[in-house]
Amino acid sequence: MRTRRTFSPLPDGRCLLEGHKLINLSSNDYLNLAHDPRLISAAASALQEMGVGARASALVSGRTEWHARLEAALADFEETEAAILFPSGYAANLGVVSAIASEGDTIFCDRLNHASLVDGCRLSGARLRVYRNGRLERLRRELEKAASDGKRIIVTDSIFSMDGNQAPLIRLCELAEEYEAILVIDEAHGTGVWGASGRGLAEACGVEERVTIRIGTLSKALGAMGGFVTGSSGLIDWLWNRVRTQIYSTALPPAICAAACAALEIIQDEPERRRVLFERAEFLRNELSQRPHVTVPPSAGPIIPVILGDPGLTMRIASELKDVGFLVGAIRPPTVPEGTSRLRVSVTYAHQRDDLERFLKALDRSLARIGKSG
Repeated sequence: MRTRRTFSPLPDGRCLLEGHKLINLSSNDYLNLAHDPRLISAAASALQEMGVGARASALVSGRTEWHARLEAALADFEETEAAILFPSGYAANLGVVSAIASEGDTIFCDRLNHASLVDGCRLSGARLRVYRNGRLERLRRELEKAASDGKRIIVTDSIFSMDGNQAPLIRLCELAEEYEAILVIDEAHGTGVWGASGRGLAEACGVEERVTIRIGTLSKALGAMGGFVTGSSGLIDWLWNRVRTQIYSTALPPAICAAACAALEIIQDEPERRRVLFERAEFLRNELSQRPHVTVPPSAGPIIPVILGDPGLTMRIASELKDVGFLVGAIRPPTVPEGTSRLRVSVTYAHQRDDLERFLKALDRSLARIGKSG
């Protein structure tokens, strides 16, 4: 059974958990913006100006000046015509996928996709076909077999949250164009991190104009909360009128929108944050790949899975690491497939080289104990 814990985030990649100060290697705050004074100041000013909650859905009366500013800032950042906000990334994925598909359509969903995308596929009522991103011949066969009178929709994360690997976006664009399919990608772990400007993996791969719908999040690298979609004015207007998770949800708090606006400015003004983040992640990944008793799949970026296989062992090592000062995500089925329980190590801009070296030594001690006990 999962248990609930009380957690207090601290600056500089630290946290307080059950009275213990730990180095937080479980966070998605990749650029260390959640505690940035500029975001806090922006949120505090908007809080004084407009109060706490938005008071209603955006469609009714909850879309404030700060929501409009954030939508404009996101459209400018993503170099698109317009943007639409959602209360969470989960709501964006669930709502968009279930809105664009219906009975008679076929959705092609990557096996590693986030639960929110999978749930959106199921809710839509469309036929669901699952493929593996490393074996796209299956996807091609299923695209060929799909009924020609319904829409074909390919849905994928850009960066897979539990493995850290990349979707083959160039090849997916080629298949989508060949079979006249809609391509939907979720840049939750790409926004702010990947690409020369931080727009995500689609930017890094040079395929932004070839992707039909790009979904992003404000709650990871931007250090705030919420989800969004950017695109043409026609697409955004259609989503505004059709997506139930946006229509029937109270809008984001205005203060959160103000903080996200500040985060977008920092991402554009301080590209060195991405460079340093990748350098530190590459160091840790290279070191971890040399450790015995574990498997570190090839990937890039701040998400590093350390696969141990056995769920009990995974929980034990995570507990030992906590006892010596490190919070690491312990991930087991059903979140990941059987036999792939892992430590999900997440590097952020806040982590110093010394933090990572200390973590490696602590993990080595745990792995050595495992080896001695057989």
